[in-house]
Amino acid sequence: MPELLKNRYNDESLRALALSINTVYPPFQVDDFVNGIMDETWDGLELKARMRQITINLGRYLPDDYEQALGVIDKIVAGYPEGFNDFTLMCFPDFVEVYGQEERHWNLSMAALERYTSSSSSEFAVRPFIINHEERMMRQMAAWARHGNEHVRRLASEGCRPQLPWGQVLGSFKKDPSPVLGILEQLKADPSPYVRKSVANSLNDISKTHPDLVAKIARDWYGKNSHTDWIVKHGCRTLLKKGNRDVLDILGFADAGCVDVDGFALGAASASIGKEMAFSFNIEAKKAARVRLEYGIDYVKANGKRNRKIFQISELSLKENGKRSYTKTHSFANASTQKHYPGTHSLTLIVNGTERGTLDFEVFDT
Repeated sequence: MPELLKNRYNDESLRALALSINTVYPPFQVDDFVNGIMDETWDGLELKARMRQITINLGRYLPDDYEQALGVIDKIVAGYPEGFNDFTLMCFPDFVEVYGQEERHWNLSMAALERYTSSSSSEFAVRPFIINHEERMMRQMAAWARHGNEHVRRLASEGCRPQLPWGQVLGSFKKDPSPVLGILEQLKADPSPYVRKSVANSLNDISKTHPDLVAKIARDWYGKNSHTDWIVKHGCRTLLKKGNRDVLDILGFADAGCVDVDGFALGAASASIGKEMAFSFNIEAKKAARVRLEYGIDYVKANGKRNRKIFQISELSLKENGKRSYTKTHSFANASTQKHYPGTHSLTLIVNGTERGTLDFEVFDT
């Protein structure tokens, strides 16, 4: 299992940060800074709470004057090599969020967020500024969307995502995403994959509350630019998993009736937690068609109810009478994102958004 991100904030990394600050600002108290962060609450704190604990202690041991404190942070950031990027440095944008929201600090804070986003990301820190000063901040985001640095352009998109993971939900944009659309329009053909992925993620956020709007955007954007086409497809991934017919049509996937399915079977009638289960099936195209193959697992949850997750198998083009056979395996190993429980599960085969067969099976504790 991969290391939890929160554990990258540890005694070693915090002490390294403190020593780097002390190098450019000798009054900085290294031991007091580290001990103040890793107090009796530390082990129980999650990622964002750990970041905030670091920020609060930066405020205690950096100069009281906000501009002078930014000057110290600037020297630290300037000491990293060009292209260096590490999420652990997000405590610096967080410092701006905590200590730089007063009106008199606006210009200092905007410039700092722009500088710091390249070495970490200011995507979380901009959100309180959007909430408290929406129109003014969105003008700033529009300016950043025209910036020459891809990290700053990405900030313009990522920072105003309505439902950024781990970030504050932007309720007004969740209700009415129209202020976000101008930013996405500016960036829809951006040369940077880093920026394009952010644009797609923002579209995907919007699709969860405004599916018809995103389907319309997809129709307007698709087929004009390869960069934009990728954004549309990735940004519509939730709608694709839901079998949204408008989006499936836009992306060229024919009706599921163009494809015959046979031989759909499980490798066994049961699976054990921690093990894999195989399934297989065959397809044949009645006419030339683009085909999207997925399967859904209806998992039993801790409360005994079931919840479906969709997994993609393949996308392909078939000629008339073209055939393919598939054998796939699905893991029931526990992970940080999925814990398995015993009970009756189901596996459903999905072709171009349409269910083409469901098979039940038992999952047992090992």
